[in-house]
Order: sequence, then structure tokens, then C-alpha cells
Amino acid sequence: MVLIVDDIKANIIALKKTLELHDISVDTAESGEEALKKILKINYSLIIMDVQMPKMDGFEVVNILSGNNKAKDIPVIFLSAINIEKKYIFKGYQTGAVDYITKPVDTDLLILKVKTFIKIYDQQNELKFTKDLLSNEIKIRKEAQDNLEIKIAERTKELVTKNEELEFKNHELQQFSWVVSHDLNEPIRKIQIFTGIIKDLYLKDNPKAFDYVNRITKSAERMQTLIKDLLAYSRLSSEVLLEKTDLNIVLQDVLSDFDYQIESKNAIIKISELPIIDSIPSQLRQVFQNLIGNALKFCGNVPIPQIEISSELVATKEFDSEASSNGNFCRIIISDNGIGFDEIYLDRIFVIFQSLNDRKIYEGTGIGLAISKKIMEKHNGLITAKSELGKGASFILILPLQHNPQNN
Repeated sequence: MVLIVDDIKANIIALKKTLELHDISVDTAESGEEALKKILKINYSLIIMDVQMPKMDGFEVVNILSGNNKAKDIPVIFLSAINIEKKYIFKGYQTGAVDYITKPVDTDLLILKVKTFIKIYDQQNELKFTKDLLSNEIKIRKEAQDNLEIKIAERTKELVTKNEELEFKNHELQQFSWVVSHDLNEPIRKIQIFTGIIKDLYLKDNPKAFDYVNRITKSAERMQTLIKDLLAYSRLSSEVLLEKTDLNIVLQDVLSDFDYQIESKNAIIKISELPIIDSIPSQLRQVFQNLIGNALKFCGNVPIPQIEISSELVATKEFDSEASSNGNFCRIIISDNGIGFDEIYLDRIFVIFQSLNDRKIYEGTGIGLAISKKIMEKHNGLITAKSELGKGASFILILPLQHNPQNN
């Protein structure tokens, strides 16, 4: 059953009728307080929560649910026509919601998302129930008499097989939920269409503006590629095509995107020759973009930000490996003289949605370094960092020159 929470009755009626037309059971609440009372009594598969409500808004309700063992795992979709700025969307995800949808709503897409999250929640509950059964069977097996051990072993084997099947199905459903992310491509297509119209109709006699619009279009194209790559990566595709990649070209492409920031901050960029390796260029481009972007963002109050990108071949897949002209790996170090960080938080910076800095001062989602770490692992590589608070940071990458399973 789905719980709809909205202080406007007309909104509830419209959404309730839409869901019921697709055979989805619905319950309703007209305030955050009423919703909390119902959630404690009834098991819901999904909550569709309005953000803007009197007394207790949607964010407060979800924060309370996150501290309740019974309700903390219920997926929540925020639905809002007012709070549509990025900061509210980010806040929605930070509170633990699985999605944040702004109005006007695409009804077909909403139904797809609702059905997907209900399936995932139901499968997770079934998986948990099966795991509890398995745990109980193991306990019985330990306490059983010798003449029952064979039967218990057979039953345990059946449950293990069932557990593996459910985990596989649950994994498939989780991956299917990523399909809904394809709607991210729609605003990008609109950017491309309207920038094309602006360029053709209004900018033919303005070369500088023409160049800026071309950059917007190019960035939109790269975003489409990135979305496609991340969706493929999220599905953990085993068939990833690597290609010979000149990292110097990749790096220059990244720096060209930052030329305005580099110029405005009077930053100095020092680069040494990078190798040619087997890779997925768009993914390594994302790594360079995240690390260089962070170096420019977290430069603090230094008068002249300095970023140095150096490279050398090393003998083994280790951070402190000795340099070797015949090495099968390369070590790339990206250093800056910015604000740095305390190394006691080193593990935390590579965790998704984690940030050591005030988001009000430094914008960001906290996903960049987590994605970089996943990409490095995908390339059979390593990433770490060295830093001292107030004295800059150095990010160290280890990558194999050639794709070889023996390099694992």
C-alpha cells in the first residue's frame, strides 16, 4: 500500500485516483502528524510526500522516520511544485528519500517509479524474511540431534539457493530503477535545442557569444555521454570496451572546460607528460574533471592557486612502488596548494554523498570522489590522497598501462 501525504485535499484526490487506476492500493494523510501516526500502525510499501506542509514539512517527517526501526526503510518520494530549487532537491536526497519529483508531473513516469520502488521494497522484505529463516535454520542445525543433521543440511541448502535467487532478483530490480534516470536526458535535449536556436537566430554577428553557446552545447553532449556511461556502469556491465587512450588529450580537454575558472583565479597549472593506456576515456575524463575541479574549488584564500599534475611509470600496483622506466603501471599525482583536509577523514572522502566542507560555502553533491574511486576500481587501478589541513592536497592514482587480468 502507498501512503500519500499532502495538506491539499485536491492534490490527494487527483494522485489517489491516478494510482488506483493502475491497481495500486492507496492510503492518505493530510498532515505530517497524521502520517506519522498511520505509519506506526500500518505497513506501507512507499510514501509519496509533499514537501511544503504547515506545522511539520515533508523533510521533518522523513527525518523522524529515519530514527524509527520500523519505518526507516520505507522508500519516500518527495513531490513538490514550490520547492524546486537544487538546494531543496539535494536536501530531499540527504534526508533519505529515494526520489524528488517536481511538478508538473509526468504521470507515466511517476507510475513507473512508484511500481519500481514498490517492487524493490517488497523484494527486500522477502529477502530479509528469507535471511531470517536461514539464520534460524542454522541455529536449529547446531542444536539438533545427530539423526536430524542430514535433513537440516538439505533444508539449509534449499534456503541458500532461494536466498541467492532472491538476491539476484533484488539486484535486477535495483538496476531497473536506474532506468528511470533516463529522464535526465530530457532537460539536456532542451538545452541543446534552445541553444541551437539562439546560436542560429541571434549570435551570428557575435563571435564571442557564439563560442560560449558552442561550449554549452558541447557540455550538454558530454553530460549525455556521462549519463549513458554511468547508467551502464551502475548495471555493472562486464563487457566494457577499453581503447588506447592518450591521457594528455583527455587532460587538455578537461582543462579547456576550466579555462574560465583558471583565468579568473589566476591559477597556475603545471603538467608533465602523461602515458597512453588502455581505458574508457570518458570515465577517466570524469576522474580528472573531479580532481582538478576540486583543486580549483577548494583553493581557499591563496592569491595564486597552483595545481601540478605529474606522472611516472612504476613497477607494481602500489602507491609507494619504485619508479621504473619499464614499469607496467603509471602513477599520476594531482597536487594543489588549497585548503587541504585532515587525513583522519581519508576514508570518508571517497564515500558517496560525504563532504568534509560546509556545503553553504562549497557547492557540491559529495559524489565526485566516490565516482572517481569506482572508476579507478573499474580500471583495475587505485586512488588515495595525502593532505594536511591548510597545506593543500595530493591525489595519487595508480593505473595499469594495458588491460591484463594478471594485474589484479
